[in-house]
Amino acid sequence: MRWSQLLIPTLKETPADAEIVSHKLLLRAGLIRKLTSGLYTFLPLAVRSLRKVENIIREEMNRAGAQEILMPALQPPEIWQKSGRYDIMIDVLLKVRDRAKKEWILGPTHEEVVTTLVAGEISSYRQLPKNFYQIQTKFRDEIRPRFGLMRAKEFIMKDAYSFDISDEAAQVSYQKMYQTYTRIFQRCGLQTVAVDADTGAIGGKHSHEFMVPAETGENEIVYCESGEYAANIEKATSRIQEATSTLDTGTSVEKFPTPGAVTINSLVRQPYGVAMRDQIKTLVYLIDGKVTLVLMRGDHQLNDTKLAAATGGTQIRPSTPDEIFVALGAHPGSLGAVGVLGVTILADESLKNAAGMTTGANEDGFHFRHVNIARDIPVTSWHDLRLVAAGEPCPVTGTPLKIRRAIEVGHVFKLGTKYSESLGALFVDEAGEKRALIMGCYGIGVTRTLQAVIEQSNDKDGIIWPINVAPFTVCITPLSIASESPVMLVAERLYQELTERNVDVILDDRDERPGVKFKDSELIGYPIRIGIGEKSLAKGEVEIKPRKGSLQAVPAHDALEYILAYLKNNS
Repeated sequence: MRWSQLLIPTLKETPADAEIVSHKLLLRAGLIRKLTSGLYTFLPLAVRSLRKVENIIREEMNRAGAQEILMPALQPPEIWQKSGRYDIMIDVLLKVRDRAKKEWILGPTHEEVVTTLVAGEISSYRQLPKNFYQIQTKFRDEIRPRFGLMRAKEFIMKDAYSFDISDEAAQVSYQKMYQTYTRIFQRCGLQTVAVDADTGAIGGKHSHEFMVPAETGENEIVYCESGEYAANIEKATSRIQEATSTLDTGTSVEKFPTPGAVTINSLVRQPYGVAMRDQIKTLVYLIDGKVTLVLMRGDHQLNDTKLAAATGGTQIRPSTPDEIFVALGAHPGSLGAVGVLGVTILADESLKNAAGMTTGANEDGFHFRHVNIARDIPVTSWHDLRLVAAGEPCPVTGTPLKIRRAIEVGHVFKLGTKYSESLGALFVDEAGEKRALIMGCYGIGVTRTLQAVIEQSNDKDGIIWPINVAPFTVCITPLSIASESPVMLVAERLYQELTERNVDVILDDRDERPGVKFKDSELIGYPIRIGIGEKSLAKGEVEIKPRKGSLQAVPAHDALEYILAYLKNNS
């Protein structure tokens, strides 16, 4: 392809609304243009890279035995109501109405659709296992689209769904997809970390996220240096450090005045002098309409995702001050669970065996001290509810945990029978019994993967494309474009020879200064640039510049073999 024939509108300045480096480079390198918030047009170079990412995905999914299908983007709300997700995902569902005023959902994902398909087509264990996938545009009503393609209202995703006869068979399918994802991201040139993850609104019991470490990522991952443990912050845990108060643990509960002390920190200060770890923090939530007390150690933070997982609640929110006063007779800052009956009380596991603790007395301006949680508080159930902090001991190795930011590019779930039961996807087993299919689902954000590559691979001059996903592998840059000049004749010859060997090559035939051409080549990030000028050609040489390497003077007659060898060794 010739540069002059393509739309490649590079920019010298960065648009003001681009926040992170990959978003800036997508715009500056002429890959995308913004239509409106959360919506982007993909220009020719971006489409070429997207297709390469998609082809890698297809090759690896097909290699794993998955079958490609294409499902409707427009979905009837009835199947979402059957699965129970219509209300759970109401905040992100984009809806439209047709001329008959009937409501439709623009698909954010396709569990309901594929399960409905399989319910009508698969009925016997002899037809299993099966894995279906598609690459399709998805829609989500993001409240705050940001970071370019990272969080958009419309995006391209590869979603796959496996169907098996048993948990054991489903685990085989899950592991196969886990390995497939590892190969996909390696081929895309991405360094990823697979972490334990929460299943969220998708459901299921077991999942992993594939994360690209990046300081601008929206996720946090918790890990130990040995690599033996890694988890999303929402799922991460550490070795339990139970409360071990240094205060007198045998004394009866005593109420004492604490006027104006309505925070954990205010009790730390004199005249009270109660350490944060010796306090019980009482949080009040409304979970599916029921008041629930959540107890945390004073120096710990609640992990809302763990709370949702522990309770199985679909509607969870903090109670308002008025609701709290009705339930406990006090306002926030003086709340506690001592002697409270008739209310569900959940406690973090770090509070087990805690004694000599201080907590609110459910009377404004008063607290209790010498609280023994086993003796004085009727805990309903114990759970890991804490948000893990850096430095806590790893649950596997005991070494200090670290936390860093990352970009999620893929997610694999073991769903179980959540959708097959609700949507009637049943099969007859060898014994002639009807059973629900065991499902898994597996997603890759294709457009997000494209941007994640740029976020991970760039420098001060621009993008550094991995060879497998670069829009063009080689950029030929003649410094003279006169059609019969020796420079252009060599450029045309190399262009033809590389094209015949199926190398993606672009010939920069623009009538621009050499500096402009070189800067654009570096900005866009072609893996290899061949510079051809009169001075070098007079010595029988061309200049080959790998995007990540140093300039090499190579005999013009050896340039083709040099390029082919470089691509073979670096792909």
